[in-house]
Amino acid sequence: MTNSDPIAPDGSAYFLYHSIGMYPGKAQAMAQAFTDFSESWGALDDGQWMRALSARQEFIDLWSRLIGAPKGTLTSAENVTTALYSLVGALPSEHLQGRKILVAGDCFPSLHFLLAGLAPRLGFTLETVPLRRGENWVRDEDMIAHWDESVGVALLTFVTSTASHRCDLAALADHGRRMGSLVGVDITQGVGLLPYGVDAPAVDFTVSTTLKWLCGTPGAGILHVAEPLLKNCRPELRGWFSQENIFSWDLDAFAYASDARRFDHGTPSVLACAGSVPALKWHAAQDQAAMLAHNRKLGGMIIEEAGRLGLTLASPPEEERRGGSIMLRLPEHAEPTAVVNGLREKGVFTDCRGRILRLSPGIITTEEGVAHLFETLHGLLGTRS
Repeated sequence: MTNSDPIAPDGSAYFLYHSIGMYPGKAQAMAQAFTDFSESWGALDDGQWMRALSARQEFIDLWSRLIGAPKGTLTSAENVTTALYSLVGALPSEHLQGRKILVAGDCFPSLHFLLAGLAPRLGFTLETVPLRRGENWVRDEDMIAHWDESVGVALLTFVTSTASHRCDLAALADHGRRMGSLVGVDITQGVGLLPYGVDAPAVDFTVSTTLKWLCGTPGAGILHVAEPLLKNCRPELRGWFSQENIFSWDLDAFAYASDARRFDHGTPSVLACAGSVPALKWHAAQDQAAMLAHNRKLGGMIIEEAGRLGLTLASPPEEERRGGSIMLRLPEHAEPTAVVNGLREKGVFTDCRGRILRLSPGIITTEEGVAHLFETLHGLLGTRS
């Protein structure tokens, strides 16, 4: 093997938990789940729908236990964007008409794209709290400074995807209650690693996906809506699965289901849910404190080695203000694509957003993998002694 030959990866230097999480035996567990679904769906009997919808319900039940969602307050969605659309399109007009939806400038861009498009039709103003010049995340105090009684809905980002900044959810939710706002949270980049419960603090809605730290499949998002808001929602995105009895065909007698099923619409994406059940089961069986401690240990090593290498930290240095990722700013002479490609050739997997190198160590990442990461970075950045 020459120095330019790719190295067969063993997972020890896998740093992509901000994108696609991995766990031991994932490929085999997913393959079995998809095989089981295929055999069921292709069986020459009449039980396909019952089995498929049972698999989806197992997905919903696992998610409900994960975030403490009461029965009937959580349903599946194709992704976080469709989940948010279902929620916003269902809200009573007093939360939107002539009011503001507040978001941070470092929210997930897809959600901003959605809200910006909905604002003219639904009659709200989208207020985006900007990052301060030269900073990497929106400060909580800046969110609060922009958050007055004119805000009908605030969408908070639990952990940001570009800086791994963890907001002070309790303080922000408390402020939102005093302002009379609905409070929702996108937990995508934190759930599965950091503790989260829909009642701690109490929020009005939660959106997420089963990717990232939960190690699931694409297409397996969720929407949780708390009471009493849920009962007051009338989703405009609706269909036969939005009804109490999905087999009611009376065109003049549509009635929303009494629970979170009212946020369903057409035939649900069952396959993505079934494919994510093994990951959710695996996650539920783990020692959650140990998983976080492992992440924190490797994160500390990354920060220490980055300092030695002269790389600028683009994430909060304090653990309590940070998610599971460590973001580093590459020096001006380094070309981000070349760095990512060079790391990949050596069996190190990460990515960049602009000049920000994103490093997210998870359960299969090891201390040896961190050492290999920085040994390779030394060579790629021309700092080897």
